Amino acid sequence: MIQKMTAAELRRKYIEFFKAHGHAEIKSASLIPENDPTCLFTTAGMHPLVPYLLGAKHPSGTRLVDVQKCLRTGDIDEVGDPFHLTFFEMLGNWSLGDYFKKEAISMSFEFLTKELGFRPEEIKVTCFAGDENAPRDTEAAAIWMSLGILEKNVYYLPKEDNWWGPAGQTGPCGPDTEIFVPIDKPDCGPDCGPACGCGKWVEIWNNVFMQYNKQADGTLAPLGKPNVDTGMGVERVTAFMQGVKSAYETELFSGIFAKIQELSKNAEANAQNRSARVVAEHLRASTFLIADGVKPSNVDQGYVLRRLIRRAIREARKLGITERFTSKVADVVIAEYSPFYPELKQNEKLIHDELDREEEQFAKALENGSREFYKVIEHFPPQVQKKVISGRKAFDLYETYGFPLELTEEMARENGFTVDVEGFKAAYAKHQEQSRAGAEQKFKGGLADHSEATAALHTATHLLHKALRLVLQYQCEQSGSNITAERLRFDFTYDQKMTPEQIKAVEDLVNEQIQKDLKVTCEEVPLEEAHKRGAIGLFGSKYGEVVKLYGIGDFSLEICGGPHVTHTGCMGHFKILKEESSSRGIRRIKAILERPEGTKIEYK
Repeated sequence: MIQKMTAAELRRKYIEFFKAHGHAEIKSASLIPENDPTCLFTTAGMHPLVPYLLGAKHPSGTRLVDVQKCLRTGDIDEVGDPFHLTFFEMLGNWSLGDYFKKEAISMSFEFLTKELGFRPEEIKVTCFAGDENAPRDTEAAAIWMSLGILEKNVYYLPKEDNWWGPAGQTGPCGPDTEIFVPIDKPDCGPDCGPACGCGKWVEIWNNVFMQYNKQADGTLAPLGKPNVDTGMGVERVTAFMQGVKSAYETELFSGIFAKIQELSKNAEANAQNRSARVVAEHLRASTFLIADGVKPSNVDQGYVLRRLIRRAIREARKLGITERFTSKVADVVIAEYSPFYPELKQNEKLIHDELDREEEQFAKALENGSREFYKVIEHFPPQVQKKVISGRKAFDLYETYGFPLELTEEMARENGFTVDVEGFKAAYAKHQEQSRAGAEQKFKGGLADHSEATAALHTATHLLHKALRLVLQYQCEQSGSNITAERLRFDFTYDQKMTPEQIKAVEDLVNEQIQKDLKVTCEEVPLEEAHKRGAIGLFGSKYGEVVKLYGIGDFSLEICGGPHVTHTGCMGHFKILKEESSSRGIRRIKAILERPEGTKIEYK
């Protein structure tokens, strides 16, 4: 019988189950990927573990379990329906060259049937059907059937359904097996199953078997030590265990909706209300983002955060909330989630300050947008009978001032105008297409891009970080890092523009360490010892009890996951290309390493 449980109970049960099966619990990493050029945010549980999936040794061993906070932005505009979320939590267990298909599938089956109460006969699974590059995964199918899954409930699906990776052009990849359970609705027909798309069968868990390494020529070579990467969404499973149709109807959101109802004095601002769902979801996501160091801005992560907050404010207006309110909703998120994510409570003041400031700035933006709106309608000749504000102009108001289309329509009606809504949608769609193309170009390279070049640039960020502290005489903290094979980008806390003299001094200090050909060392030590030794530790709440400590001579000491060069002399000449503002209180440096073609870089 399916067990009724809260999200907190699910998290605890999952962690304890896998700890009992020899897994070490690791803490959730930040929502901001460390040294990953492919994504603005941590979008899956595997992101923080990429170096270890590629072969690096993890301080906690070869069997790991965690609950990873994630954020995906592709469906922001869909949030408001009963299903879509930007922020979510992912349960995951990992084998780094340890167990493989038999053990992974057996543990999944045991957890689902013994711990959650699903009956074997009501579980359906999918396996990779095979293609010209890789064989059908009959091994996984046979394991499922040996455990009691009926043969008729095992489906073979193509690569687009049952294959993972690689994240980039090359790297680890392999078949997966997905687990489906039914919701309470009739079959759509005799072939009703995971592939039919009728909605009866819901994916509840995914086991990825990284057993191949995709080569540059497209061929698949077997990995010497294959890995297992699994994922189970907390929100989806909690809703299922509680017999409700969406995460919005679970206790994960009930306290937030209660606060929205109190602020709006609107009893209908609940889990069934679209605007209330947007407010609840976006402010939950925003609270977590700010706690991880993101501040509203017009670029990168900060732009997404600004968009989330402002969309929440616009929807709150529809509910009747006109006073400053976002930090009051954030208080609920902090209170309910900080027992599992202590960084929320630790950064409570920062969360309040950033939300309050953004609300104030958005109020000014709306004022400026209103002023621009009236300029637009003043230019219409009085004799024009059909007064229509073009879609392009409506989109300009939205893009430049954050002015909502519905507000433009409302003000247009009040002044005897209409708005070309279809033209607005066309302009918006074109903007989205350009943004996606830009993002694909900006973040190309793939998670597996741990090359000689990126290892050298990664090491350079450590030298840069320490050099900034010494030159600026300020305890700069890293707030973001983005590395491609061509350049590094390093964000750090500092509230002033660096002078040309300071930039030159930082460059010289980094190059001095490179010329010394310092040895780069790595050791595994308890977290407490690392702090006692003065190591720089970023995103402190993410670390486990044992950490990797990288030292660069006697110059730099940082907690990090890698990769790094073995000695600095092979890195080349460090050059800062640009120093600029990233967001309020955050500066950004873009730099390169210049070295003769063919220089061999030793890295680990």
